[in-house]
Amino acid sequence: MERLTLPGAEWRARAGLPELCDVLGAARGETRYVGGSVRDTLLGIDVADVDLATRHAPEDVIDLLARARIKAVPTGLAHGTITAVLADGVPVEVTTLRRDTATDGRHATVAFTDDWREDAARRDFTINALYADPASGEIFDYFGGLDDLAARRVRFIGDPLQRIAEDHLRILRFFRFHARFGDVPDAAGLDACTQRANDLMALSRERISAEFLKLLVAPNAVATLALMVERGILLPVLPEIDEAGVGRLARVAAVEAQAELAPDPLRRLAAVLPRDPALGESVGARLKLSNAQRKRIVAALTDPTGSPHPLAYRLGRDGALDRWLLTVEDASHAVDGARDILAWPIPSFPLTGGALVQRGVGKGPDVARLLRQIEDRWVAENFPDAARAAAIADEAVAQWRLSTSIA
Repeated sequence: MERLTLPGAEWRARAGLPELCDVLGAARGETRYVGGSVRDTLLGIDVADVDLATRHAPEDVIDLLARARIKAVPTGLAHGTITAVLADGVPVEVTTLRRDTATDGRHATVAFTDDWREDAARRDFTINALYADPASGEIFDYFGGLDDLAARRVRFIGDPLQRIAEDHLRILRFFRFHARFGDVPDAAGLDACTQRANDLMALSRERISAEFLKLLVAPNAVATLALMVERGILLPVLPEIDEAGVGRLARVAAVEAQAELAPDPLRRLAAVLPRDPALGESVGARLKLSNAQRKRIVAALTDPTGSPHPLAYRLGRDGALDRWLLTVEDASHAVDGARDILAWPIPSFPLTGGALVQRGVGKGPDVARLLRQIEDRWVAENFPDAARAAAIADEAVAQWRLSTSIA
């Protein structure tokens, strides 16, 4: 790829960002844009986060920001990262150029440097090691990242086996970035990830979870997951995911696209697992998901009950979509139901326990039991109005009185 300059994207004029670059000496070549903002701008993708790399030592960054009255948060001081908070509250990470001095597959000890190439050499993939001058837009590419970007190729910088030894998470990152940006997988990288897949067992489950959930919603997630299953990448940490899981993911992803639903990571995680609520709970616990996330996975993997409206009422919109998309195999029917769930205004049950007490039901377990019966009938009758709900309540209370008098 011939030498490029960074296009004048909107994010480059974000309030406070040009001033921050000035404060950090961008005009003197002391600070550059780096990583995702450069990569995504060249690909025409919207940029959310902006990162800066700088020759300034971390304490000097703090001092420069303080003089300019820009809020500085030492979010990763040991690794040279200071978060500058722009006037509108948007954070920008500013990281001092660095090199690794020791790694153990999970953590790195770094030393600071003023050498841009040395900083680039410690990054994972060539497409993530692109820098750009904030003023001129000149792009600096030390390891062929521009060519790889043009070829839609995710390639490790240097020896893939060594890079994985430095940080085992790079195995999952290789596949996650391939699912987002890649075309044909880089053979050397793929072979290295396959050879070192067992290294994933040394990682914290939180890191695995965060990376895998991002992978599942990437544009090419289905084909990438199929490749991972074929190569046995997930066997050390998620052996439950197999070819059948890939097929379920493909079906859910297709329905999401047709129903214009944003890809949902938890729904897709449930899709790749066998239909077993206990297994969903086990995997959720293994991945250190929150209680709410685990409950959603379990609910999605529970046997289906009802049509779209009852599901939406009982489970909420997200829960209903999960259950519906995971269980309805006919694509057209699944899409229609998903759209119905999205469009339907979920009603509130118009009665409370107090309404039954007013009808003469004594406070206690009978109220809760009767209320559930009335609600079930109200749902079965397709959510009629308050008057019909009151009539159902009257009938239920009358039946209760009869049964208690006989007893």
